[in-house]
Amino acid sequence: MLEKLDCYVTRVSIFLITVALIAGMVGCGPTQYKLTISSTEGGQVTIPGEDTFTYEEKRLVDLVAQAEEGYQFVNWTGNVTTIANVNATITTITVNGDYSITANFAPEISENLEIWDWYDLNAIRDNLSGSYILMNDLDSTTAGYEELASPIANGGKGWQPIGSFWSSYGFTGTFDGQGYEIRDLFINRPDEGCVGLFVIVDEGGHIENIGVVNATVTGYAYVCSLVGGNMGTVSNSYSTGNVAGEEFIGGLVGFNGGEVGTVSNSYSSANVTGYEFVGGLVGGSEGIMSNSYSTGSVTGERQVGGLVGENRGTVSDSYSTGNVTGDVNVGGLVGANEEEGTVSDSFWDIETSGQATSDGGTGKTTAQMKSIATFSGASWNIIAVAPDQTNDDYTWNIVDDETYPFLSWQS
Repeated sequence: MLEKLDCYVTRVSIFLITVALIAGMVGCGPTQYKLTISSTEGGQVTIPGEDTFTYEEKRLVDLVAQAEEGYQFVNWTGNVTTIANVNATITTITVNGDYSITANFAPEISENLEIWDWYDLNAIRDNLSGSYILMNDLDSTTAGYEELASPIANGGKGWQPIGSFWSSYGFTGTFDGQGYEIRDLFINRPDEGCVGLFVIVDEGGHIENIGVVNATVTGYAYVCSLVGGNMGTVSNSYSTGNVAGEEFIGGLVGFNGGEVGTVSNSYSSANVTGYEFVGGLVGGSEGIMSNSYSTGSVTGERQVGGLVGENRGTVSDSYSTGNVTGDVNVGGLVGANEEEGTVSDSFWDIETSGQATSDGGTGKTTAQMKSIATFSGASWNIIAVAPDQTNDDYTWNIVDDETYPFLSWQS
């Protein structure tokens, strides 16, 4: 009897061991995936290294890329959909499959990249962290216009905005227009968001000293002449032409946000049309707007303002003069200033705007808007100058009783 029992126990044990082995073979344990990491010339991946590694499903793996002297990190390529930031040297990847990724490096650029034509401008999208300078005006006669920025370019859609809606592909470099202009820009993308010369300027990105002149831009949301969504800085820049869309529509910037988004020392005379969050300079803002103005007409339905449609950030030392029309939350300067928003030392022309009220700012007559007393009384950094003269020791200049204030960098 005992011999039979021992035999039975032995058979059960063998059965259980066999089941366990089979279970392991068919994957009843945690799913394992392989992550293969490599790099191009000019650097290496120091964490976790360069090889093929095995990780459990959903494992969050740290990635650290280090450039060699004379080289700079560019981005991660390959199976990058779960990489937190493809442009960052220190980031993470979530392992949900067998992945192969590469850290890319390039020779370090010590000088600014020069923009001479539309082809050069278009090439910015290949290196969104570069440093660029515009060397001359670009217009409809400049090489590359018909192919890249005209009404027949890209199947009638015109210019393809630089960058991508996803923050990992925003512009993080510098662009200095050196006072030159980009003229005749055409964009017709009524079903797209973040439409302008640039899609998004991320934190660390900076655009300055550029004019976007005679632009015709149509989009759906976050539409403008220069930057659809600004999380960086835009300064000493301006726009003219016509901008149209549905929401967050601005003459220069569609939306100004993030912790450091700043628009300063800039202006727009573009005519702006939209449905809601429509502003002469910026459609909606959660960042900083200062020392700026707008003069174009603004037309919308809700949250419509001569300078900004909706403000949740700060507006200071700014003004607007353009005609403003709308139905709900309409203001000569600001359409809707939310509880967290502040507006200080800023004005609008109650005569030219057709608006006697604004959710922030102070309304003045045209004569008062052309008097230095209005602005010096608000502690603006402003000085009266003779016609055809400027004084760049001050932020603002004005020909007293003849002109509205203008920025000293303007001709």
